[in-house]
Amino acid sequence: MAVEAQVFGRNSSNDTKKALRFFKERRIKVHFVDLDQRPAAAGELRRFGQKYGWPALLNIEHKPPTLTEAHVIPMLERNPKWLTIPLVRVGNELAVGWDEDRWGTYFKSSSA
Repeated sequence: MAVEAQVFGRNSSNDTKKALRFFKERRIKVHFVDLDQRPAAAGELRRFGQKYGWPALLNIEHKPPTLTEAHVIPMLERNPKWLTIPLVRVGNELAVGWDEDRWGTYFKSSSA
C-alpha cells in the first residue's frame, strides 16, 4: 500500500517548505493544502486539537492554558495566520509543527 502524506501549510513558511522537502526526498506522495488558498476546515483542526490540545494549534505568545475548541476554532477563523504549521497527517497519524523525528516513524514499518 502506498503511503501518502497530507501537509497543511503556507508556501511562504520555511517549516512548510522543509516538510514538503522531507517527504519528497523520501518519495512520499504529498497532498499539499495551501492555507493561503483554502483555510483548514474545522473538522481537520478538530482532529489535531483533540490529539495535541487546543493551545498547540496556536502559534502565538501567551496562550491561555485553558483554551477549548470553542475558543480556538473561531480564533483561527478570524486570524488564520495564528495556526501552527505545518500540520501533517499520514493515515491516522498526526503532527503539529516541525517534527521530523515523528514523521520518520510513519514510514519505518512501510519501508521494511
